[in-house]
Amino acid sequence: MTQAVPFTTAETHGLRDTLDEIVAARATPGGVLVCGTAAGERTVISAGVVSPYTNPKAPDENTVYDLASLTKVTATWPLVGRAVADGLLDLDTPVRAYLPPMEGLMPSGEATMRQLLSHTGGLQAATRLDLYDLTSRPLHELICHELMENLPGTHRYVNRGYILLGLSLAHVTGRPLDRLAADFWAELGMGRTGYGPIAQAPDVAPTEHPDGHDRLWGVVHDENAATMGGVAGHAGVFAPAADLATYAEHLLGGHGDPHETSPLTLWLRESLAPQAEVEPGLYRGLGWVLAAGGTVAYHHGFTGTSLYLAPATGRYVVIVTNAVHNGAPRVRLAPLRERALKILAG
Repeated sequence: MTQAVPFTTAETHGLRDTLDEIVAARATPGGVLVCGTAAGERTVISAGVVSPYTNPKAPDENTVYDLASLTKVTATWPLVGRAVADGLLDLDTPVRAYLPPMEGLMPSGEATMRQLLSHTGGLQAATRLDLYDLTSRPLHELICHELMENLPGTHRYVNRGYILLGLSLAHVTGRPLDRLAADFWAELGMGRTGYGPIAQAPDVAPTEHPDGHDRLWGVVHDENAATMGGVAGHAGVFAPAADLATYAEHLLGGHGDPHETSPLTLWLRESLAPQAEVEPGLYRGLGWVLAAGGTVAYHHGFTGTSLYLAPATGRYVVIVTNAVHNGAPRVRLAPLRERALKILAG
């Protein structure tokens, strides 16, 4: 097991100050950080309120947030890894092989599972499921029949790929994605993590207030996931910071042990190999973004969430906020995310 490096007081105070600053700037009504290690050490940092409309009290590690695209690495990515280990999926096989039978040309269906995981499949990037006629053909067929936007191999962040990965998992296992994920999270002890909708309660952070509609509370913020009933491979999961910390501890627990045989540890190890360059110094592995010479892996969520892992030092940082609540540009979270990355990069 990796010898975990504890966080220093200066590091946690720096993160606390930055979180306080972005809350004061109204980038988000509030948020929670967990600085932790594979050994189970956790420092919880909180600021602001859950929401001035639903709960004007400070959030804590049990406050549930809409994870948005962290769904990709907390649900779809680990479940694909499990299906690969079980022989149900092969990373270098086209996705069409793992979907219900289709007829005709399937340009986007030729993207491999590896390419979809690493956002190098060439699929169209602008996902607007509200423009699909879902009464004419199933969603997987409509996507697979589309022309590619660029040749496979070039990195371009695409939600469509993870939608297809989620549909593939459901098809090859014969079980709905949300049930597969629920069983996985239960095994890890992530008791408050799940797909929505979830009950509106004071400990659930609301998100945006769309024009002419009630504030989104307990229902997925992502419009495309909402079109799919709230269960999708790219978005739809809700969780508290405490569960994400538990997840990070499982991911990092056996990373430094060459004799470790845990499927999740082995899958993370395989996923940290660079698959494509995102920009100079930044690479995409399978699912995760790789930074600082590959020493830090992370992923963000649109609503204002992030999960950072530093496998070599057994450290992680969880960030959960509802930064879309105020309609403020998410770019105002950048100082917090940059500080987390800088600390873990050492």
